[in-house]
Amino acid sequence: MSANEFLVLYVCVLCTMLACRCIPLFVLRGRELSPRVKEAIGLIPSAAFAALVANDLFRPGAFETGILEGLVPFAAAVPVLIVARKTGSLIWSALVGMCAYALLLLF
Repeated sequence: MSANEFLVLYVCVLCTMLACRCIPLFVLRGRELSPRVKEAIGLIPSAAFAALVANDLFRPGAFETGILEGLVPFAAAVPVLIVARKTGSLIWSALVGMCAYALLLLF
């Protein structure tokens, strides 16, 4: 790929990203959103986090090295679910998950 082709591609991608991020802000500025739309927008961070977690839990080659090694992410997810349910904090959930995963890998 030549430098000119790369520059054209880069500018196109940049314009698309800016349009997808900025146009909704300008169109919706000053408008009151319906409660259903607010509720749907409020679910986006949870859905993104769940997609990231599901990607690590349900990877195709998880059990190739053994059943116990494949169950480590699921075992680490249990304390995360408990902490998330009790606190509702993403930070505490992430910290507990990292600690649980690290401790499980030691054994």
